[in-house]
Amino acid sequence: MIIDFKHSQAAHCENGVTANIFRYYGIHISEAMAFGIGSGLFFIYMPFLKYNGIPVSSFRPLPGMIFKRATRLLGIRIYRKTFRDKTASMTALDEALDRRIPVGLQVGVFHLSYFPRPYRFHFNAHNLVVLGRENGRYTISDPVMENLESLSYDELMRVRWARGLFQPKGKMYYPVKIPGEIDLATAIVKGIRKNCREMIRVPIPFLGVRGIRYLARDIRGWPAKLGDKKAALHLGQFIRMQEEIGTGGAGFRFIYAAFLQEASKILNRPRLQELSRDMTDCGDRWREFAVMAARIIKNRSGEGESYNAMSAILLEIADREQAIFKELRKAVS
Repeated sequence: MIIDFKHSQAAHCENGVTANIFRYYGIHISEAMAFGIGSGLFFIYMPFLKYNGIPVSSFRPLPGMIFKRATRLLGIRIYRKTFRDKTASMTALDEALDRRIPVGLQVGVFHLSYFPRPYRFHFNAHNLVVLGRENGRYTISDPVMENLESLSYDELMRVRWARGLFQPKGKMYYPVKIPGEIDLATAIVKGIRKNCREMIRVPIPFLGVRGIRYLARDIRGWPAKLGDKKAALHLGQFIRMQEEIGTGGAGFRFIYAAFLQEASKILNRPRLQELSRDMTDCGDRWREFAVMAARIIKNRSGEGESYNAMSAILLEIADREQAIFKELRKAVS
């Protein structure tokens, strides 16, 4: 039995899952709108917390937060659960599918057999939707894939119980009550306000634009402090988080810019259209930073390309994003 569910490809897994599930229940919003309402733009740099000896950074909120925030602001009640027992998690999934409920799952990427091998790495915050099961295989709507995929019982259990950072522990989620009327305009305004708070108002030096500035100061001293080889490893891991794991820096800015374009029309506030263009420019600068970093890592840097130059780009980005979010607060106040 396979649920009649429209699979649409997306730039980011959790945005795509959110928008696809919403559409199944008659709430037709784009990936960008789901991302914006869910206040998905984020940055944190934690030099005191290391993974494989390298400081942790993230361009996304905690796994599941975009879906949780978007459903809360739209008045949608959800069921969400993690498990202690692997078999119990699969039984709960089967029971939901028997009730014709598309089920969102958090999984690990490394053992997803339909992923090309170069894209399999230890990342446990990937999201997908299970649509049903036939002949011992589960039908999967993974929004980063072009078409529907499938996994066996054992394969699906394995990715649901991946080990390491952000262990899914069988996590599953889906809506249980949809309101009769959706107040999209109010959800947009609240989503923007929350994103403004997280990027410019939280007085923590590692979060938002403060975190970008902290990284800019840190990155300048990596070669002298760590040596060229280790500095390149640190830089490579940061760029991987930025451009490969969960879309990250430039990609998220482009998605948020698309959200602001839509929001401008819905709220009839032209200023959001102007700020959308500014956010696109920030995305371009994040991409230029990544390209420069890639050249440095491969010892192919050109004239003027250095850790100091990358630090200067980050400081410029921080100033630009602070100005954008200050203007966004005014535009929706």
